[in-house]
Amino acid sequence: MRKLAILAMLLISCAALAQNTETKDSGFSISALDKSADPCSDFYQYACGGWMKANPLPADQSIWGRFEELDERNQFILRDILQEASTKSSPAGSNDQKIGDYYGSCMDEKAIEEKGASPLKPYLDSIAAIKSKKDLPNFVADWHGRGANLFFQFTSEPDFKNATQIIAATDQAGLGLPDRDYYLKDDAKSKELRDAYLKHVQKTFQLIGDSPDKALAKAERVMTIETELAKASLDRVSRRDPKKLYHKMSVAELAKLSPQFDWNRYITARKTPSFQSVNVYWPDFVKGANTVIGSSSLDDLKAYMTWHIVQLASPFLPKAFVDEDFNFYGKTLSGTEQIRPRWKRCVQYTDTDLGEALGVAYVDRTFGKEGKDRTLAMVHAIEKALRDDIGQVSWMTDETKKRAYEKLDAISNKIGYPEKWRDYSKLQITRGDALGNSFRTNNFEANRKLAKIGKPLDKSEWEMTPPTVNAYYNPQQNNINFPAGILQPPFFDKSLDDAVNYGAIGAVIGHELTHGFDDEGRQFDAQGNLRDWWTEKDNAAFNERASCVADQYSGYTVIDEVKLNGKLTLGENVADNGGVRLAYMALLDTLGGKQVAPVDGFTPEQRLFLGWGQIWCQNVRPEQSRVLAQIDPHSPSQYRINGVVSNFPEFQKAFNCKAGQPMVRENACRVW
Repeated sequence: MRKLAILAMLLISCAALAQNTETKDSGFSISALDKSADPCSDFYQYACGGWMKANPLPADQSIWGRFEELDERNQFILRDILQEASTKSSPAGSNDQKIGDYYGSCMDEKAIEEKGASPLKPYLDSIAAIKSKKDLPNFVADWHGRGANLFFQFTSEPDFKNATQIIAATDQAGLGLPDRDYYLKDDAKSKELRDAYLKHVQKTFQLIGDSPDKALAKAERVMTIETELAKASLDRVSRRDPKKLYHKMSVAELAKLSPQFDWNRYITARKTPSFQSVNVYWPDFVKGANTVIGSSSLDDLKAYMTWHIVQLASPFLPKAFVDEDFNFYGKTLSGTEQIRPRWKRCVQYTDTDLGEALGVAYVDRTFGKEGKDRTLAMVHAIEKALRDDIGQVSWMTDETKKRAYEKLDAISNKIGYPEKWRDYSKLQITRGDALGNSFRTNNFEANRKLAKIGKPLDKSEWEMTPPTVNAYYNPQQNNINFPAGILQPPFFDKSLDDAVNYGAIGAVIGHELTHGFDDEGRQFDAQGNLRDWWTEKDNAAFNERASCVADQYSGYTVIDEVKLNGKLTLGENVADNGGVRLAYMALLDTLGGKQVAPVDGFTPEQRLFLGWGQIWCQNVRPEQSRVLAQIDPHSPSQYRINGVVSNFPEFQKAFNCKAGQPMVRENACRVW
């Protein structure tokens, strides 16, 4: 998951939720092990083999792992909250009224079916009413507000080189497939997926009344436009370098890049605060989009915009639209056998669109002050380990270490939930208008972000909702963020020993802290500004060690002929390796040299590595593995485990591994 603000996430996203029966809390478990496996040959199989065997993929999942297992438990809690809110009478305009009416409208399949495609009619009529390309800026501005993925993105963000201030920003967008390379690669699988996508777009046009031939012609226009946008887009590996994403210019300079699209009319239509500067992430994309708009006929552009608007609306339209959307994005692209029950989808949509309104009740039921205090204590222990680690590394000069200490000391910790909850008072949610509610929440959020332009950065805001099972580091704010959703078993379990908890949530905390010093995060200083605070010698030393990690992971095979992209996953791999090391150091410091008796036959050191291994137990469909190999900056679970431990002499000592075994790398990589 990547927004315009550069966030280093623990996961790309939490995969869709699974089974139809409520799961129980499940933390570290000896039954999850496969003791027939040799931990020195395949530690992932040893730590997770029992769990993988006992937890086959549910039919409505493309991924099923420990994250999804916890997320599933959260869904039942959220469903209870939403069902209660949707059936009681709450004061108009209250959060309970809004989340209840949003969820209730989403769940009212009968009303949605009775309306058919009629909710789309005014929007389709507005496309038909476009008379010339001069009307495009106003139309695109209107639909960007509603969340449509048309041509480009436009929002706000901290200035890369003055992070205390929020400026306008525009970035590449406008594709229906997950990545530019889906349009550009010539291998058989890519061609197969493009053909399937073309048929999907055609069928969607048929659902709004076009004949098969007319729908196919429109789908071909969509594919042509998106392919040209893909050609102009910057690739994912290059986008990992923030220096390539910062091109601050005036609106006049932006307008010169795209004379076929009136940026002044667009900005006026978005009703932004007055501003002088905008960050253009990739100027060549703006030029490419300009060429697309200039060379495409108005009818072609209308077909493209129609497709994206209908695709945006599909989850809130009748079953035929929902099924067609799932058939491509779920079945074909990800390999999922069946769609999730409607209540799970509606819970997800409510959390996405009204997450902090829903989060208040969620936190009351699940977290509280005690959970925040326990987590902060572990954060402080991991931060101390990072300070010690910086002091011990031999490749870093004292000058750069001083700056690293300054950055570490400036990191702030956000745990559980916001101190100030979001105000939804200006958002209208209407019972019985599922599609309108979705569009209005999108518009509320888009306007909320644009209103920040020209204002000081508010570091108290969150990029994730409280129930989210994930975590992130924000380099422009220099803070780590742990929603309440992840601070539960198997990541943190107060009934278990320190060793397991340090291996699980401790390593996750270390992971996020390390992101401040990975290949991307290290380019930002203590204040969150894009600034080179490294000496030339330290730059070279870091890059040499990072290259070792990139080469190591590039040698892993994901599926069939598909190799892992070690440059795409570099930051997450550095964070995984660093996070586990920091957790190990913090555990030893906590134990203070005391001899601790084995638990379940395992020493504290062994249990730490098992705690790390078991949070990544996972089963994945092959189709989804292919997708993730192309777009996900995280390595597959087995390499997040085996890739890390094979670099650790401490692991090899703990499990008595010998030279030459797979979990003992001859040329071990280490950055932090």
